[in-house]
Amino acid sequence: MIDSTPTPAEQLAATLRSPKARPALCAFLTAGYPSWEAFAATLRRVEEIADVVEIGVPFSDPMADGVTLQRASRAALEQGVTLGSILDLLAARRSAPPPAPRVIMSYLNPLLALGLGPLASRAAAAGIAGFVVPDLPLEESEPLRSALEAHGLALVQMVTPATPAERMRELCRRSAGFVYAVTLTGTTGARELPGDVAAYLRKLREVSTLPVLAGFGIRTASQVQFLGREADGVIVGSALIEEIDQGRDPAEFLRALRHPSPAAESP
Repeated sequence: MIDSTPTPAEQLAATLRSPKARPALCAFLTAGYPSWEAFAATLRRVEEIADVVEIGVPFSDPMADGVTLQRASRAALEQGVTLGSILDLLAARRSAPPPAPRVIMSYLNPLLALGLGPLASRAAAAGIAGFVVPDLPLEESEPLRSALEAHGLALVQMVTPATPAERMRELCRRSAGFVYAVTLTGTTGARELPGDVAAYLRKLREVSTLPVLAGFGIRTASQVQFLGREADGVIVGSALIEEIDQGRDPAEFLRALRHPSPAAESP
């Protein structure tokens, strides 16, 4: 008998095609920041609003991250947060079904240190739907992809505005769960979106059969509304960490991105 149960990667894509509201929201949190207890509480709150949660693994050389995420990563590392401890925490607090699919964002070294086979099995046991690996080139991704696919997990590919058209098509073809559309060249953080971002996202959606999520530099409701007209959803990271730094409720911040008050959006 053929098992028709959707894989975690398929469930991730389905969630983004039918979000709680449009556009879909993916919320990024640095694991263990500012503390294990605070992270666990924030994760529960954010999952009430977000369609997907991207959980960042702290790393000593986060080359794609801006200052805010670098600071959060360093603070988590100083508390002894590791990929193994993250998976243990998520496995211990796993709910079925989870409020929102969870995706791990990690640089390659922590994944290799854990071992690709054990990584995939432990991630599946922890209820993880997929991985984003910013420093893993497509040409070197097959070992990780194979390990994840054995458990139905997604390896999400990233595309940038500088990606050539043919490579963009190949990245979209090889991605699973969704396609991560980087809106800015460089690192994460607060910057103006480029003027040609809409055309870039339209071109990407023409070649992708998966949902396209736009990330990097997104922090206002007007940006969410603008990008939501061209992409299936947005990824919010640095701005969310800054809300946590200021002692504000990140769930309320996410809610306001979708449903801004007139005062908040006035000039």
